[in-house]
Amino acid sequence: MVAKDSVVLIHYTLTNTSGDVLDSSDEGEPLGYLHGHGNIISGLESELEGRKVGDKLVANVKATDGYGERDEALIQDVPRTAFPAEPVPEAGMQFQAQGPEGAQLVTVTGVTDENVTVDGNHPLAGQDLKFDVEIVEVRAASEEEIAHGHVHGPGGHDHG
Repeated sequence: MVAKDSVVLIHYTLTNTSGDVLDSSDEGEPLGYLHGHGNIISGLESELEGRKVGDKLVANVKATDGYGERDEALIQDVPRTAFPAEPVPEAGMQFQAQGPEGAQLVTVTGVTDENVTVDGNHPLAGQDLKFDVEIVEVRAASEEEIAHGHVHGPGGHDHG
């Protein structure tokens, strides 16, 4: 049963409210995560709590329980000189930026000769989401996985 400190492997299809497929594991390996450790969005994690292998469900996740509401304060103009000459920044590109809370992924939304407009919101912020999920595997996490806060091996990663 899915509970805190269990490793859960799921196949999923993520769609927005218009029915557009945003992500899916159908063509690949299932997604593995450590339950109860904030490895996936809270709205999906709470829907999976108490479920078992073979369960199929549809989880409708509100923006507040997904990637949060959009925060206009995370959109800002940065001097063009703060970016490297290559590659030339273009709308849609993503860069790693250092913010007050550490590294943050930002998306370029506009470019002028003087400034680059970047958006620090997650691309799915402000959107209600729908996950079609099938639980493929549930097992107890190892002490190492719990200590590291993530899954190792299939569905996760190995420390090499």
